[in-house]
Amino acid sequence: MISANNVTYRVGKKALFEDVNIKFTEGNCYGLIGANGAGKSTFLKILSGVLETTKGDIAITPGQRLSVLEQDHFKYDSYSVMDTVIMGNQRLYDVMKEKDAIYAKEDFTDEDGVKAAELEAEFAEMDGWEAESNAAMLLNGLGIDTEFHYMMMSEMDGNQKVKILLARALFGNPDILLLDEPTNHLDMDAINWLEEFLIDFDNTVIVVSHDRYFLNKVCTQIADIDYGKIQLYAGNYDFWYESSQLLIKQMKEANKKKEEKIKELQEFISRFSANASKSKQATSRKRALEKIELDTIKPSSRKYPYIDFRPDREIGNEVLFVEGISKTIEGKKVLDNVSFTVGHDDKIAFVGGNELAKTTLFKILMGEMEPDEGTYKWGVTTSQAYFPKDNTDEFNNDYTITEWLTGYSPVKDVTYVRGFLGRMLFAGEDGVKKVKVLSGGEKVRCLLSKMMISGANCLIFDEPTNHLDMEAITALNDGMIKFPGVELFACRDHQIVQTTANRIIEFLPDGKFIDKITTYDEYLESDEMARKRTVYTADREGDED
Repeated sequence: MISANNVTYRVGKKALFEDVNIKFTEGNCYGLIGANGAGKSTFLKILSGVLETTKGDIAITPGQRLSVLEQDHFKYDSYSVMDTVIMGNQRLYDVMKEKDAIYAKEDFTDEDGVKAAELEAEFAEMDGWEAESNAAMLLNGLGIDTEFHYMMMSEMDGNQKVKILLARALFGNPDILLLDEPTNHLDMDAINWLEEFLIDFDNTVIVVSHDRYFLNKVCTQIADIDYGKIQLYAGNYDFWYESSQLLIKQMKEANKKKEEKIKELQEFISRFSANASKSKQATSRKRALEKIELDTIKPSSRKYPYIDFRPDREIGNEVLFVEGISKTIEGKKVLDNVSFTVGHDDKIAFVGGNELAKTTLFKILMGEMEPDEGTYKWGVTTSQAYFPKDNTDEFNNDYTITEWLTGYSPVKDVTYVRGFLGRMLFAGEDGVKKVKVLSGGEKVRCLLSKMMISGANCLIFDEPTNHLDMEAITALNDGMIKFPGVELFACRDHQIVQTTANRIIEFLPDGKFIDKITTYDEYLESDEMARKRTVYTADREGDED
């Protein structure tokens, strides 16, 4: 068990948390939620001891081991992948290395023999002989193939490091597991594996995530941070949302009844306070009035943007024709003879672990990259708006937010442009902020404003939820569902894919693909085995039910 006792944490004069008391018990997975800036990551750092409390303390059951998902991707570059994972249990790793160093000595003494025997006993008690096989199981489950297990961390790319550091956190059955955005940069297969791992995990988990589907799948409790307090709710994310909304509704209804009673008492007092025969009753009403207290209903610190993509022109029947597109990048075939036709009702989710294939296709379709072979053609009634995964070039300038968006607006009117910025929570002086100093989440909201103001009838999204908070993701999800045009998108948010897409295209590691008209959940269920085969051909397109 881990608990916070009267914890206060201040940054300067501002209290981020004030007198927080909460216990996290064994056998539960807690989803730590709250608006951006509410302090979710900070609270995890307080629990892990990285940050000291201003007041109060953190207590952990004696003898229990706490494990944290590391965020520094370069910290272990001088170690092998296998060593990095086993270091998740630092004591086991230290014993292993000390034992190996003793056995490597040329002048092995009796004292060394005694010490080695002690280490061997401790090593066996910690299941040391199973350490490498257990680490390999975690790595394989997260999609790090055996060929990489003994390579150096410095040789791994960013996505691989994310998975390896996650395996490190999970290694050795920790008693308390703290995970800050564990699904970031994971492909769908790795996320599914992690979900099952956490469902079966018997100890204490505290997780921060913007993935609503993930929280619904793994969480047994929700810890909601709002206004420096943390309130526990039993159940998953959807249950929290329903419970919190019901609580507010009940408090409002109770206040309404109290207000009606107050009005009734005030009217009686006003009418009869000067009447001698009614004076006692009026005095009694005054006492009753003084006892009535309205419940304090604080507005949540959460803010939801308003995302509404409205096409200026209705789309025709001919939308997009892709014929035989192939592309090789740095000697690797990323796209191999890709052909498909897009209809005017299609909302296509591009899924699978081959992220480069998705990004490459989107860049080709937007004219930012040329294919090696093949062609594509947009219909004459179409107009496109594009959300790139890498938005660096978009904001590498000295424009203010308002100037930047005006450059893309068909109406060069500041009031008109500020209306779109206001929908995305840029208010007042925000409009004069320089775009090059914006946070990741602010840049994403700018790009969504650009897409809304374009009036396009074909939207292309390449991982739009990166850097967004839960509220913005929910608003984006609603906007994508309501959009009457065509959508082509890659997104790791399971709920967005499931609720938006009516067609799935999965890119495979060899550049080929599977194309099916179905929802995402139906696709995962019907093709669970087929998706894991190592040999695919494009001829299978549409052949399987």
